[in-house]
Amino acid sequence: MTVDDGVRGRRVLLAGGTSTAGRTCARALVDAGARVIVVGTDAARLSAIAAEVPGVATERCDLTDADAVDALHGRVLAAHGRVDGILHLVGGWRGGGGLAGQGDDDFAFLLRSLTALRHVSRTFDADLRASDAGRLAIVSSTAVDRPLAGGANYAAVKAASETWVRAVAQGYAKHARDAGREPTAAAVVFRVKSLEGLERALATSFVALWDDEAVAWNDTVIGIDQPV
Repeated sequence: MTVDDGVRGRRVLLAGGTSTAGRTCARALVDAGARVIVVGTDAARLSAIAAEVPGVATERCDLTDADAVDALHGRVLAAHGRVDGILHLVGGWRGGGGLAGQGDDDFAFLLRSLTALRHVSRTFDADLRASDAGRLAIVSSTAVDRPLAGGANYAAVKAASETWVRAVAQGYAKHARDAGREPTAAAVVFRVKSLEGLERALATSFVALWDDEAVAWNDTVIGIDQPV
């Protein structure tokens, strides 16, 4: 398999993939010939996506639990082999009420996305670095560039998530440089104002990450603002 094959034959994990965006991405990946593993916490929603998108595998896991993610990695490795791509879709919105409305409970809820990202990207790091076309991507927000008082918690967590992904990108580049070879893994940030109506655009953009070499994508921020 070479990068000329695009995403065909690649093993791709959708973290928090039972949302509308996750189902759309799963369908696009399967249509492109990828082998897809959808991870979520709700058994009913996992069953629904397996029925809706034939060919996907599903795994139930709390991605905020480090031990559970380690166990997930073992199951995925045994059943499917090393993964070539991860799209992080764990998220959610809580906000409003200005700074006074930025409560600790809401912040803790939003922070789960960053915690899950840290666990998944660290646990599957060796897989993505070993792949000849490893890809990690997250969905962030335009709020990072223009944070509002009523969304301060949300923007702060998204900014931290982007910083984490940029650090992952540097790690991919350093690993390749230390090995004396060209990079094969890339970490990417997708930014949207809202995913509503842009699910297909996200799916198309994610699938396209396998259409070029890693150096074209690593440590990039890609805005998605038009439906396809």
